[in-house]
Amino acid sequence: MSLFDMFTEMLQQSGLLALRDLLPAWLALDLRQLIFVLATPVFIGVTVWEYRRIRHDPALFNVPEAIRNFMLGMGYQVTELLFAGLLMFPVYAFVYHYRLFDLELNVWTGLLVFIGTDFAYYWMHRTNHRVRWFWAAHVVHHSSERMNFSTAMRQSALNIFNGQWLFYVPMIWLGFNPVWIGVAYALSLVYQFFIHTTLVTRLPAVIEFFFNTPSHHRVHHGRNPGYIDTNYGGILIIFDRLFGTFADERAKERIHYGVTQPPPAQDLITLWTHEYQAMFRDMTQQGGWWQRLQHLWRPPEWQRSIPMENVRGEGSSDRITD
Repeated sequence: MSLFDMFTEMLQQSGLLALRDLLPAWLALDLRQLIFVLATPVFIGVTVWEYRRIRHDPALFNVPEAIRNFMLGMGYQVTELLFAGLLMFPVYAFVYHYRLFDLELNVWTGLLVFIGTDFAYYWMHRTNHRVRWFWAAHVVHHSSERMNFSTAMRQSALNIFNGQWLFYVPMIWLGFNPVWIGVAYALSLVYQFFIHTTLVTRLPAVIEFFFNTPSHHRVHHGRNPGYIDTNYGGILIIFDRLFGTFADERAKERIHYGVTQPPPAQDLITLWTHEYQAMFRDMTQQGGWWQRLQHLWRPPEWQRSIPMENVRGEGSSDRITD
């Protein structure tokens, strides 16, 4: 008996597989999340390697912040695992049941899944920056003033609750299996981990033209004039070029990372919730309900004109640097 067979026998005898089979399908560990879990040790290893290269520059790497970033990433993975089956999967299953076409996975549909998922990611990511409800969660990723591999893990545990996964529903309705989309999405995020670095300068021109690269993503995280709200792509950068949101990295200009109004504190709860608090605080300011509700879908920097005598607190107009 091989070592693999011994491990399989041990797992079967443990009763865990039978317990898994008793759970509803949407509560089982999905392949998308499994990819994240398997990739995490690689992420940690690459981050340690990067740390050894830039540890002498506190402007590039800070150990307490890196640990905090991984804790933020763990919170993101946990809530995705626990709540995707209750929120996202039922919607996907319902839409897929009423799909327009029955598509089989082959080379061509696989290519369409890749392109379609990246297209949907572009618009989801762009919305994350330009609609405050989505920005309230996404701001976590942009609130670091350093750019390194650990920053890629700096995610919000509240992502699953804001509904950004609805951007993939049109693909599912057309007939693309949600499992395919989930795998493509997970692989996109794995790819994007490796573009969060200052160690790679410029890649060959043909790669820089078609693909998202460390250079393009540094711009995305910058708060320099002309950098904010640019380079939303996942794996590809061509959608930014097509839709006018591309910005090239300017040579010899230092990039300032982070948001224009930093979080009031660096504990996990504050990082996850501070922009939600600011948004709802702005909504409590005096005015009609329609005016108040607009804070949900207006850009993050938008503020209502409120007579000073009616102001009861200050809101937030955090701007991004993703």
